[in-house]
Amino acid sequence: MILFDKDYFKKISEEVFKTDSPTGYTTNVINLVKRYIDSYGYESKILNSGALEVSIKGEDSSKLVATSAHCDTLGLMVRSIKSNGKLALTPLGGPSTPTLDGEYCTIHTREGKKYTGTILSTSPAVHVFKDANTKSREIDELEIRLDEEVFSKEDVEKLGIQNGDIVSYDTKFIITDTGFLKSRFVDDKASVVILLMLLKYTSDHNIKFKHDTKIYFIVYEEVGHGASIIDKNISEFVTLDMGTIGLDLAGNEYAVSICAKDSGGPYDYELTTKLIQMAKENNLSFTVDIFPFYGSDVGAARRAGIDFKGALIGSGVSASHGMERTHIKGVENTLKLIYAYLVK
Repeated sequence: MILFDKDYFKKISEEVFKTDSPTGYTTNVINLVKRYIDSYGYESKILNSGALEVSIKGEDSSKLVATSAHCDTLGLMVRSIKSNGKLALTPLGGPSTPTLDGEYCTIHTREGKKYTGTILSTSPAVHVFKDANTKSREIDELEIRLDEEVFSKEDVEKLGIQNGDIVSYDTKFIITDTGFLKSRFVDDKASVVILLMLLKYTSDHNIKFKHDTKIYFIVYEEVGHGASIIDKNISEFVTLDMGTIGLDLAGNEYAVSICAKDSGGPYDYELTTKLIQMAKENNLSFTVDIFPFYGSDVGAARRAGIDFKGALIGSGVSASHGMERTHIKGVENTLKLIYAYLVK
């Protein structure tokens, strides 16, 4: 039996990654994930927050454990419509705004219409603007040029576009022949795919989970309160999210990162040690690391007052919140570690 099915990974990754899901606009991706979960035969329900909860009866009901991945991504929202027909923006989450200059995007109206455009600097032409190459690419210096014949605020309003409309930008999803997953939003759609692969595998082979288990596909993680809605009775929570790479950090794209501490403080010592030991016992490529400018769904659940042991693992991701990349080796190592924790 092969736990990591490369062909299945490629199939569902493309569908999950290409379903737009900026935080606050996640119904489509949650419905997609639920269709997969239903096809595996597991019980699931969509919560009031929009998150998806999968409930699994384990061999041992003495404790309830949980894992999660978040389906929401970074994105943008229309802040205002300018007098010249361009759109001013406000961020959803914390995108690396310099990487957005030149990106194709889609505006999603409240009436369900979609309009395409391009995110550009407010000094976009080198033949016109002296500061075209040097101007800041902060959010207030970016705007959307719509692919419509609009010349005024009134022209844009006639299309049905208004303040508060969601803006998604192209994922540029690709899996290379060398095994690299290159895409926006590897954080955290790679983890979403990992949990779907786990559930398909256990379903196909009729494999039981060790303990009663809740698996969550979270929304609103990118704005900090995603996992505040998880079951108050859990005793352990291992969330899946990206591992960070750079400077003196240990993480890399080919390993599963086990986080010892992030900006919210240390993760549970005993549970983190247990995961390290499991990685060693299963001969996985892993790193133990510190994520200095990072917060996860474990932190959101803690702030909600839930009493549990928390840990964080994930595939190493290069250029987080920008043009992200990981490798299928890192994805496979992460899948094997969460499998060892929940099932093996």
